[in-house]
Order: sequence, then C-alpha cells, then structure tokens
Amino acid sequence: MKLVLHDYWRSSASYRVRIALALKGIAYESRPVSLLDDAQHGADNLAINPQGFVPTLEVDGTPLVQSLAIIDWLDTTFPDPLLIPREPVARAQALARALVVACDIHPLDNLRVLKRLQSQFGADKQARDDWYRHWIAEGFVALERMAGAGPFLDGAAPGIADVCLVPQIYNARRLELPLAAYPALVRADAAATALPAFAAAHPDRARPA
Repeated sequence: MKLVLHDYWRSSASYRVRIALALKGIAYESRPVSLLDDAQHGADNLAINPQGFVPTLEVDGTPLVQSLAIIDWLDTTFPDPLLIPREPVARAQALARALVVACDIHPLDNLRVLKRLQSQFGADKQARDDWYRHWIAEGFVALERMAGAGPFLDGAAPGIADVCLVPQIYNARRLELPLAAYPALVRADAAATALPAFAAAHPDRARPA
C-alpha cells in the first residue's frame, strides 16, 4: 500500500494527520502544498481535493480528504494504537473533545477566514491576531472542563482529542495566548509532545528545507 500525504507544514489539520501516522508507525511520502503561494487552489491540488484544502492522503492513488475522516480511516485500517475508542460512550466523548478543536476553533481561525477579515473588513494584523486568540480561548475554556483525569485528554494514552489539541496549543503559543487558565490542556500537551511520534510530526520537522 502506497500512502502519499499532501500537506502544508504549519496547517493544523495536516499536523493532526502527521501525528496519527507517526503514532501508528506508518511510512508515507510527503508532498508539500504551499498555502502561502496559494498552491492549494492550483489544478493539481483541486484534482484530488475538491475544496482546495490540505491535507489529502492518497491511498494507492485514491484521495482521502478532511483530517478527521483520514484519521478514522487510519484507525480502521491500522488499529494499533487505536485513537478513537470503539465503546460507544467513550467514542462519543473522545470525538466531542476533538470536535471542539476541529469544528469550533480551527475553522474560525483558518487562513481563508483571516484573509477575508482583511479583505472585506479591513482588519489589520493586530485585529486578526485578536480574533484568532479569542476563538482559541473560547474553545479552550470548554475543553478544559471536558478534560479527563489524564495525563492525556483521552485518558491514559493519547487519542483523537490529543491529536487535535497539540496543533491548537502550538497555534496558541505562536499567537502568544496565555495558557495558565488551562492546566489540564497544558498537562495533556506536555504528555503528548514528550512522545517521539508527536515530536516527529512537529511543524519544525515538516517544514521544507
């Protein structure tokens, strides 16, 4: 089976998929798509990702899109370690935590939204950064209350929520959002990033030379 990941080094959604692949020890070929150069809207990327997004994981030439759908496929195909629980209640709880990040924080801070704030409403960098921090903080308040006993968000081992959290914490630190109000999230991030798989997926390791 040949896996090709089309991604951008700083994309949160791409970062999630890189983490999942690394946790499962799956080899893949990386093909960078530069969002800053608008390559995601080029003909090559649109041919495999109709939304013009990243990431796309090609499986023997068949494209899979949307990071959580890709991770679900990985979990079904390579279940060790399992990132999404199979027990129904635990599955729903883990996905709910993951979706706070993937659906309620990330889309509002996506590059295309930030560009629209600038082009339609004249938002300068300070205004865009304030917007970015606001939506991270609002989501983190809820996620902090939803965190389990630890050390990870999903319990004794990293799961789908941790895979989503770590890229968002990376963004929060990059935007200089204070994290003291979220000790459970900081704890989960520290536990996860101490693992070699999370370190291997870090944007600094994925950035093209």
